[in-house]
Amino acid sequence: MPFAQLVVGPPGSGKSTYCDGMQQFLSAIGRKCSVVNLDPANDHTSYPCALDIRSLVTLEEIMADEELGPNGAVLYALEELEANVEWLQKGLQGLGEDYVLFDCPGQVELFTHHSSLRNIFFRIQKLGYRLVALHLTDSYCLTLPSLYISTLLLSLRSMLQLDLPHLNVLTKIDKIASYGPLPFDLEFYTEAQDLGDIALYLQEESPMMRHPKFEGLNNAVLELVEDFGLVAFETLAVEDKKSMMTLLQSIDRAGGYAFGGAEGANDTVWQVAVRDGLRGMSVRDVQERWIDRKEEFDEMERRAMEEEEARAKEGTEEDVDERGEEDSNDDDPEAMRRDLPDNGIKVVRRP
Repeated sequence: MPFAQLVVGPPGSGKSTYCDGMQQFLSAIGRKCSVVNLDPANDHTSYPCALDIRSLVTLEEIMADEELGPNGAVLYALEELEANVEWLQKGLQGLGEDYVLFDCPGQVELFTHHSSLRNIFFRIQKLGYRLVALHLTDSYCLTLPSLYISTLLLSLRSMLQLDLPHLNVLTKIDKIASYGPLPFDLEFYTEAQDLGDIALYLQEESPMMRHPKFEGLNNAVLELVEDFGLVAFETLAVEDKKSMMTLLQSIDRAGGYAFGGAEGANDTVWQVAVRDGLRGMSVRDVQERWIDRKEEFDEMERRAMEEEEARAKEGTEEDVDERGEEDSNDDDPEAMRRDLPDNGIKVVRRP
């Protein structure tokens, strides 16, 4: 039974960067992984594509032939893929049991109310794939109450539309400290509970929000999100191994990979570690690492990296010295005789 991640999210949220980083991370832990590009506008991928929608249809062709703009052309391309989904199914069958990452387009209507992407995902499910939808959002949305509320609504709508095991992820969390102080701890934003407190800051953001009409609307939106009780967020710094490990642990649990993957012994170490409660980063750890003590941790990592490089350099120099000594011994008969073990037999040469 193969497993896959469906990577969705608005433009600029880091979907392609995530696919590139996650593929490298999975390869490092011994999990065979392939990436499928479903974004017809992504013509310069940073990762090797196992399948690319642009080999079926290109954005430029659609815009020229159908006289559509970029957004309309992307919708048309996904409808074309839905009509020719056998092309995708055949390509996936060629990947065998590979763990697959689907890099999806960034137009939000594709995963909020348009049906083509959802129908394609359901057809993939019929091939036996265990899917997890991953909705990425730039953590910059935490800096303004209005952006955060919009993110809550978008995340909730995508969860209801896709109707799959789903994780919402705040990306670029390593940049959050550069945006200025947040009015709440990170845990407030990731848990998305007791949201009424943010309404006061929303009024400070814009005088217009103080009008009773907008105040009532904002409170109704926040109550809606709370009543569903579905939205919560993971965090991610794609260049940090521990952050990637923590997120992958959550994904594996959501999709069932942690309880028995298709690769058997090839991934046993990771599966056992997750089942035994491998400790990742809690939201408080993330707060400390990337917000409260970011500069201190950055300095510690820099020193550790320098020490590691120094040790690696010393080891290389020692290997070179040893090889040089061995080479010199090869040219010295006396040294070669000294290196021979004493077997207790004395050889006497006759004159």
